[in-house]
Amino acid sequence: MIVAPPSGNTFPPEPYQVLHVGFDTIALSIKTMLPPDLLDYFESQKQIAEKEQRDQLVEWNGVKLHLKGHGGKGYRFIASGGPLGANWAFKKPNAKDPWGVRVTFGSTFLATLGLGAARAHLDAVLDKLGMRFAHDDISISRVDICTDILAPDFALDADAFVMHSSTNRRDYVTGFDASVNGKSGRVTSVTIGSTRARQVIIYDKRLEVIQKQKAHWWAIWNKTRSAIGQPDLSPVDPSQKIWRVEFRAGKDLLKDTWNIRTWADMFARFGDLCAQTGDVIRYTVPNTYDRNRARWPNHPLWEVAVAEIVSDLSEMREGEDPTGVKSVIREQHIATLIKNIRGTSVTLAALEGRNFEALPDFFGQVATKLTNSVNSEPEHVAKMLKNAQDRYTFVT
Repeated sequence: MIVAPPSGNTFPPEPYQVLHVGFDTIALSIKTMLPPDLLDYFESQKQIAEKEQRDQLVEWNGVKLHLKGHGGKGYRFIASGGPLGANWAFKKPNAKDPWGVRVTFGSTFLATLGLGAARAHLDAVLDKLGMRFAHDDISISRVDICTDILAPDFALDADAFVMHSSTNRRDYVTGFDASVNGKSGRVTSVTIGSTRARQVIIYDKRLEVIQKQKAHWWAIWNKTRSAIGQPDLSPVDPSQKIWRVEFRAGKDLLKDTWNIRTWADMFARFGDLCAQTGDVIRYTVPNTYDRNRARWPNHPLWEVAVAEIVSDLSEMREGEDPTGVKSVIREQHIATLIKNIRGTSVTLAALEGRNFEALPDFFGQVATKLTNSVNSEPEHVAKMLKNAQDRYTFVT
């Protein structure tokens, strides 16, 4: 349990529990190009993906990726390594443009395995693909870092931010879970700044996890709780509000202001960048009797968040076994499919005029029809199964 230090200008703080802290997104470009044989292989597989209108599972020297049937934003090939891999974009080799690869690590990979694993994964994959590069041949273009805080009584106030007057602010308000003085709606997200430069966002992470069905986050949060002997958090308990404070550094801030381009630059200066972000943009406790917003004290939640984010960036990692996260993602897919099968089967029964009592027998009849369909078209169904196995290969 982390408790924010008291301030002389505000009330004694509520205790806030930090459930997770770590990098959330890292995007970078690599100065290297596809070798000719790999280029030819990707071209042939991309044609298959385009023709069949689905991602094509490709494998090269032990590296598996889902290759899309299209490119985008100047990249010839777009591929994914799944939720516990990276997203890859490859350019067609061009001597005038040597920066041929863009890699993005997302939140699931970084929350589960950490920054060190991301760097090792990058090196290992490119080595197996035969794509050589030097330590300075990378250019980091985006870094997001965040902390998730259990704060049941916290209410986000868009007017409590103190920032430079030129900084943009975007608010998101929803009617979810609130009614105050007869007015429905509460602020669930506030974003300060721009994606290319400095950006800060505070948002209701619990709400996002439920709405977007990111069930693996409950496993990540509850691991923290379990380590100190506390019961698991539950998606069905609306009082257990979890707020995310996220600092985002875009290309302009990283390179033009802080000269952060390589891994070494990031380890040397990113902590100072975050500390500055926590100073130039602040979430405060408004003082209606003081018109000088610069004197408003920091909110305890902000104190906790900034302290966690800048604590020790180079060593920040979860280091979890990814098996548990894979299992949660897989079980979520299974539960969704079971629900869809039930709904479709009940709809079919209604169309055929069956009543409720006849459903068990009817489901058995459907199973028999499906079995007969498999036996009548074995090659087609075998291909369907193979496609499904390829689609979910990264979580099975």
